[in-house]
Amino acid sequence: MSARQQVLLSWSSGKDSATALAALRADPAVELRGLFTSLNAETGRVAVHDVRRGLLRAQAAAAGLPLFEVALPSPCPNFEYLARVREALEPLMEDGVEAMAFGDLHLSDVRRFREDQCTELGLGHRFPLWGRETRALAEEMIASGLQATLTCVDPKVLDPSFAGRPFDAALLDALPEGADPCGENGEFHTFVHACTAFRAPIEVVRGERVERGGFVFCDVIPRDGADQ
Repeated sequence: MSARQQVLLSWSSGKDSATALAALRADPAVELRGLFTSLNAETGRVAVHDVRRGLLRAQAAAAGLPLFEVALPSPCPNFEYLARVREALEPLMEDGVEAMAFGDLHLSDVRRFREDQCTELGLGHRFPLWGRETRALAEEMIASGLQATLTCVDPKVLDPSFAGRPFDAALLDALPEGADPCGENGEFHTFVHACTAFRAPIEVVRGERVERGGFVFCDVIPRDGADQ
Protein backbone atom coordinates (compact mmCIF):
# COMPACT_ATOMS: atom_id res chain seq x y z
CA MET A 1 0.00 0.00 0.00
CA SER A 2 1.30 3.44 -0.91
CA ALA A 3 1.88 6.18 1.66
CA ARG A 4 -1.04 8.14 0.21
CA GLN A 5 -4.34 6.33 -0.23
CA GLN A 6 -5.25 5.94 -3.91
CA VAL A 7 -8.83 7.26 -4.18
CA LEU A 8 -11.54 7.52 -6.85
CA LEU A 9 -14.25 10.14 -6.33
CA SER A 10 -17.82 9.15 -7.08
CA TRP A 11 -18.82 12.03 -9.35
CA SER A 12 -22.43 13.15 -9.84
CA SER A 13 -21.57 16.38 -11.75
CA GLY A 14 -23.07 18.43 -8.91
CA LYS A 15 -21.98 20.82 -6.19
CA ASP A 16 -21.36 18.25 -3.45
CA SER A 17 -19.05 16.27 -5.72
CA ALA A 18 -17.17 19.44 -6.65
CA THR A 19 -16.78 20.41 -2.99
CA ALA A 20 -15.65 16.90 -2.07
CA LEU A 21 -13.10 17.13 -4.89
CA ALA A 22 -11.61 20.28 -3.38
CA ALA A 23 -11.52 18.65 0.07
CA LEU A 24 -9.75 15.55 -1.22
CA ARG A 25 -7.16 17.61 -3.06
CA ALA A 26 -6.40 19.43 0.18
CA ASP A 27 -5.92 16.14 2.08
CA PRO A 28 -2.23 15.12 2.19
CA ALA A 29 -3.23 11.50 2.90
CA VAL A 30 -5.04 11.18 -0.45
CA GLU A 31 -3.86 10.75 -4.01
CA LEU A 32 -6.86 11.35 -6.25
CA ARG A 33 -6.84 8.96 -9.20
CA GLY A 34 -9.93 10.13 -11.07
CA LEU A 35 -13.68 10.58 -11.20
CA PHE A 36 -16.13 7.68 -11.40
CA THR A 37 -19.63 8.23 -12.79
CA SER A 38 -22.65 6.12 -13.65
CA LEU A 39 -24.62 6.97 -16.78
CA ASN A 40 -28.04 5.95 -18.01
CA ALA A 41 -27.22 3.41 -20.74
CA GLU A 42 -30.19 4.51 -22.87
CA THR A 43 -29.80 8.29 -22.68
CA GLY A 44 -26.05 8.58 -22.11
CA ARG A 45 -26.70 11.11 -19.34
CA VAL A 46 -25.62 11.21 -15.71
CA ALA A 47 -28.06 9.29 -13.56
CA VAL A 48 -30.56 11.47 -11.62
CA HIS A 49 -28.87 14.77 -12.56
CA ASP A 50 -29.63 14.14 -16.26
CA VAL A 51 -26.44 15.93 -17.38
CA ARG A 52 -25.09 15.34 -20.89
CA ARG A 53 -22.05 13.10 -21.29
CA GLY A 54 -20.18 15.84 -23.14
CA LEU A 55 -20.55 18.21 -20.19
CA LEU A 56 -19.50 15.48 -17.78
CA ARG A 57 -16.32 15.00 -19.81
CA ALA A 58 -15.79 18.75 -19.91
CA GLN A 59 -15.88 18.76 -16.10
CA ALA A 60 -13.24 16.04 -15.91
CA ALA A 61 -11.04 17.95 -18.35
CA ALA A 62 -11.49 21.15 -16.33
CA ALA A 63 -10.53 19.22 -13.17
CA GLY A 64 -7.50 17.71 -14.91
CA LEU A 65 -8.54 14.18 -13.95
CA PRO A 66 -9.36 11.00 -15.85
CA LEU A 67 -13.03 10.07 -16.01
CA PHE A 68 -14.22 6.49 -15.64
CA GLU A 69 -17.77 5.79 -16.78
CA VAL A 70 -20.11 2.87 -16.21
CA ALA A 71 -23.36 2.55 -18.18
CA LEU A 72 -26.34 1.24 -16.21
CA PRO A 73 -29.78 0.15 -17.39
CA SER A 74 -32.84 1.90 -15.98
CA PRO A 75 -34.24 0.45 -13.83
CA CYS A 76 -31.13 -1.27 -12.51
CA PRO A 77 -31.50 -4.10 -9.95
CA ASN A 78 -28.86 -4.06 -7.24
CA PHE A 79 -27.18 -7.28 -8.46
CA GLU A 80 -26.83 -5.78 -11.94
CA TYR A 81 -25.53 -2.52 -10.51
CA LEU A 82 -22.85 -4.27 -8.46
CA ALA A 83 -21.84 -6.51 -11.36
CA ARG A 84 -21.36 -3.59 -13.76
CA VAL A 85 -19.58 -1.42 -11.21
CA ARG A 86 -17.29 -4.30 -10.27
CA GLU A 87 -16.43 -4.89 -13.92
CA ALA A 88 -15.56 -1.19 -14.34
CA LEU A 89 -13.57 -0.97 -11.11
CA GLU A 90 -11.56 -4.18 -11.18
CA PRO A 91 -8.91 -2.90 -13.64
CA LEU A 92 -8.54 0.27 -11.57
CA MET A 93 -8.16 -1.73 -8.36
CA GLU A 94 -5.51 -3.87 -10.06
CA ASP A 95 -3.78 -0.58 -10.89
CA GLY A 96 -3.71 0.43 -7.22
CA VAL A 97 -7.03 2.17 -6.45
CA GLU A 98 -7.80 1.50 -2.80
CA ALA A 99 -10.89 3.52 -1.90
CA MET A 100 -13.92 5.42 -3.16
CA ALA A 101 -14.92 8.86 -1.88
CA PHE A 102 -18.44 10.26 -1.82
CA GLY A 103 -19.97 13.70 -1.37
CA ASP A 104 -22.80 12.61 0.92
CA LEU A 105 -23.61 14.85 3.88
CA HIS A 106 -26.15 13.39 6.31
CA LEU A 107 -28.26 10.47 5.04
CA SER A 108 -27.16 7.50 7.13
CA ASP A 109 -28.98 4.91 5.00
CA VAL A 110 -27.20 6.16 1.88
CA ARG A 111 -23.86 6.05 3.67
CA ARG A 112 -24.48 2.48 4.85
CA PHE A 113 -25.31 1.47 1.28
CA ARG A 114 -22.07 3.05 0.02
CA GLU A 115 -20.02 1.41 2.76
CA ASP A 116 -21.57 -2.01 2.12
CA GLN A 117 -21.00 -1.58 -1.61
CA CYS A 118 -17.33 -0.70 -1.08
CA THR A 119 -16.83 -3.59 1.33
CA GLU A 120 -18.33 -6.03 -1.17
CA LEU A 121 -16.02 -4.67 -3.87
CA GLY A 122 -12.97 -4.76 -1.60
CA LEU A 123 -12.53 -0.99 -1.38
CA GLY A 124 -12.17 1.49 1.45
CA HIS A 125 -14.45 4.52 1.66
CA ARG A 126 -14.19 8.22 2.46
CA PHE A 127 -16.85 10.88 3.12
CA PRO A 128 -14.96 14.20 3.26
CA LEU A 129 -18.09 16.36 3.77
CA TRP A 130 -19.92 14.11 6.21
CA GLY A 131 -21.75 15.87 9.02
CA ARG A 132 -21.36 19.42 7.72
CA GLU A 133 -24.23 21.79 8.58
CA THR A 134 -25.91 22.29 5.22
CA ARG A 135 -26.79 26.00 5.34
CA ALA A 136 -23.25 26.94 6.30
CA LEU A 137 -21.85 24.55 3.71
CA ALA A 138 -24.09 25.93 0.95
CA GLU A 139 -23.04 29.48 1.81
CA GLU A 140 -19.39 28.40 1.83
CA MET A 141 -19.79 26.84 -1.62
CA ILE A 142 -21.26 30.03 -3.04
CA ALA A 143 -18.66 32.24 -1.36
CA SER A 144 -15.87 30.11 -2.86
CA GLY A 145 -17.04 31.02 -6.35
CA LEU A 146 -18.79 27.75 -7.13
CA GLN A 147 -21.36 28.21 -9.89
CA ALA A 148 -24.04 25.62 -10.55
CA THR A 149 -27.43 25.25 -12.19
CA LEU A 150 -30.35 23.25 -10.82
CA THR A 151 -30.92 20.48 -13.37
CA CYS A 152 -33.53 18.47 -11.47
CA VAL A 153 -36.09 19.41 -8.83
CA ASP A 154 -38.74 17.51 -6.93
CA PRO A 155 -42.00 19.40 -7.61
CA LYS A 156 -43.51 17.94 -4.43
CA VAL A 157 -41.09 20.18 -2.52
CA LEU A 158 -40.08 23.00 -4.90
CA ASP A 159 -41.98 24.92 -7.54
CA PRO A 160 -41.06 23.66 -11.03
CA SER A 161 -39.65 27.12 -11.81
CA PHE A 162 -36.65 26.25 -9.60
CA ALA A 163 -35.38 23.95 -12.36
CA GLY A 164 -32.79 25.95 -14.27
CA ARG A 165 -32.13 28.45 -11.49
CA PRO A 166 -28.55 29.19 -10.44
CA PHE A 167 -27.39 27.85 -7.10
CA ASP A 168 -26.75 31.16 -5.39
CA ALA A 169 -27.66 33.23 -2.33
CA ALA A 170 -30.99 34.24 -3.85
CA LEU A 171 -31.88 30.58 -4.29
CA LEU A 172 -31.07 29.79 -0.66
CA ASP A 173 -33.31 32.64 0.47
CA ALA A 174 -36.13 31.47 -1.81
CA LEU A 175 -36.19 27.86 -0.61
CA PRO A 176 -39.41 27.00 1.25
CA GLU A 177 -39.29 26.12 4.91
CA GLY A 178 -38.07 22.58 5.41
CA ALA A 179 -36.13 22.36 2.15
CA ASP A 180 -32.49 21.49 2.72
CA PRO A 181 -30.09 24.22 1.48
CA CYS A 182 -27.92 21.55 -0.15
CA GLY A 183 -30.84 19.50 -1.47
CA GLU A 184 -29.67 16.62 0.71
CA ASN A 185 -33.15 15.06 0.79
CA GLY A 186 -33.48 15.05 -3.00
CA GLU A 187 -35.16 18.47 -3.27
CA PHE A 188 -32.83 19.36 -6.16
CA HIS A 189 -29.70 18.32 -8.03
CA THR A 190 -27.15 20.50 -9.79
CA PHE A 191 -24.56 20.75 -12.55
CA VAL A 192 -21.37 22.62 -11.60
CA HIS A 193 -19.82 24.76 -14.33
CA ALA A 194 -17.28 26.67 -12.25
CA CYS A 195 -15.47 25.95 -8.98
CA THR A 196 -12.04 26.16 -7.38
CA ALA A 197 -11.26 22.62 -8.58
CA PHE A 198 -11.68 23.56 -12.27
CA ARG A 199 -8.92 25.13 -14.35
CA ALA A 200 -11.51 27.25 -16.19
CA PRO A 201 -15.31 27.65 -16.21
CA ILE A 202 -17.47 25.57 -18.54
CA GLU A 203 -19.62 27.86 -20.65
CA VAL A 204 -23.23 26.66 -20.71
CA VAL A 205 -26.75 27.90 -21.44
CA ARG A 206 -30.06 26.69 -20.10
CA GLY A 207 -32.20 24.55 -22.36
CA GLU A 208 -35.69 23.10 -22.26
CA ARG A 209 -37.53 22.44 -19.01
CA VAL A 210 -39.55 19.20 -18.94
CA GLU A 211 -41.44 17.09 -16.40
CA ARG A 212 -40.69 13.38 -16.46
CA GLY A 213 -41.06 10.53 -14.00
CA GLY A 214 -42.32 12.77 -11.23
CA PHE A 215 -39.42 15.25 -11.46
CA VAL A 216 -38.79 18.49 -13.34
CA PHE A 217 -35.58 18.70 -15.37
CA CYS A 218 -33.85 21.63 -17.01
CA ASP A 219 -31.37 20.76 -19.74
CA VAL A 220 -27.94 22.38 -19.63
CA ILE A 221 -26.24 22.86 -23.00
CA PRO A 222 -22.66 23.74 -23.94
CA ARG A 223 -22.63 27.38 -25.08
CA ASP A 224 -20.79 26.46 -28.28
CA GLY A 225 -23.42 23.84 -29.09
CA ALA A 226 -20.89 21.00 -29.10
CA ASP A 227 -21.59 17.75 -27.31
CA GLN A 228 -20.10 14.28 -27.25
